Amino acid sequence: MDHFQYHRGELHAEDTSIRAIAEAVGTPFYCYSTATLEHHYHVFQKALDDHGLGQRALICFAVKSNSNIAVLATLAQCGAGADIVSAGELMRALKAGIAANKVVFSGVGKTQDEMAIALKAGIRQFNVESLAELHELNAVAASLNMIAPVSFRLNPDIDAGTHEKISTGKAENKFGIHWHEAEQAYETAASLAHVAAHGVDIHIGSQITDLAPFAAAFEKTTALVMRLRGLGHAITTVDLGGGLGIPYQKEASPPSPADYARIVKDSFAVPDCDLIFEPGRMISGNAGVLVTSVIRTKKGMKKNFIIVDAAMTELLRPTLYGAYHEISPVLLEHDGAKGSSDALPRWDIVGPVCETGDYIAQDRALAEPVAGDLLCVATVGAYGAVLGSSYNTRPLAPEVLVKGAEFRIIRHRPSLEDMLEMETIPQW
Repeated sequence: MDHFQYHRGELHAEDTSIRAIAEAVGTPFYCYSTATLEHHYHVFQKALDDHGLGQRALICFAVKSNSNIAVLATLAQCGAGADIVSAGELMRALKAGIAANKVVFSGVGKTQDEMAIALKAGIRQFNVESLAELHELNAVAASLNMIAPVSFRLNPDIDAGTHEKISTGKAENKFGIHWHEAEQAYETAASLAHVAAHGVDIHIGSQITDLAPFAAAFEKTTALVMRLRGLGHAITTVDLGGGLGIPYQKEASPPSPADYARIVKDSFAVPDCDLIFEPGRMISGNAGVLVTSVIRTKKGMKKNFIIVDAAMTELLRPTLYGAYHEISPVLLEHDGAKGSSDALPRWDIVGPVCETGDYIAQDRALAEPVAGDLLCVATVGAYGAVLGSSYNTRPLAPEVLVKGAEFRIIRHRPSLEDMLEMETIPQW
């Protein structure tokens, strides 16, 4: 569920008018709902509790899905930890109030500087993705006279049935150590003085809408943990990753957190270990919308276009993944906004960026808008603003957080002067 609803023909975020935010902030902008963020976190936690998993579970929000500090602070107040992939994300998590001992550091490209920063901060664990990384981490920890807590990310070679660009658990993906090399990895760690390998980590992909791949991965992980323990390795933590899908279209119905928790309980049979989960889009996805203004319409020989002030610089997912997002008018009382979809003209909603691939949506049935009309792009709270860019010298879109009848700007739109101030002309 989400908290973006129409009241008297006008879209609101909780009790706040979207139009009022647009008048105050300008478009395009991102808007997040505090109530939706909190709701989805608590739904996930309750699902784990209801299946007897909550007492030993840590929910580490995937910061890469939405890294705004105010969003992270909202989830920190709910009890969330953080799954990070850079030192920058670590700084965001700590600034948001997430305790370092609730942070896990994932990613294939951790630098030695990032390792040192994370070690000094006292994070919970490094999800190590190669033996080369393990040896570097051991050397960094030795230089600081510390011991690095390690969980190996293992690649179970399971096809999650998701988009090829967000699949992470197959043998051809860059992530993790091959399953058949697991025993060697733990033996190597045991021989090093400044790492302690206590965990197993898997993550098979994102936007997964079928529970079968999860079940297969969790059963495989159970067998591996028991085998590693039999070899004398003290495995006390298992990170089962994230990846549970959400509905991007109204008719879609992916598995619920309760269904997911049931699969964990039924498929992962190691009772005496801590569990870590890394949900991202499941919590933040439909907690955010992108609001954009119509610049003009353009009717072509083969297609009609609604040209808006949001572009691939604000929302890259449609261009990058062919992703679908629902589009709706902010105000329903416009004369052309009524009628069945069969009777409405079809449009591509495109931005001003000088690329053919710059579109927000294609072939959508919408009433013909007029310049200045506001459109709302749904389910963009994950992998929306974080993928933004300033291509074509376009300022990054501001982000707004709503709570009840109040809103706050949580990232301001930079001015063009601010953007140019970051560059210099060398005086040769």
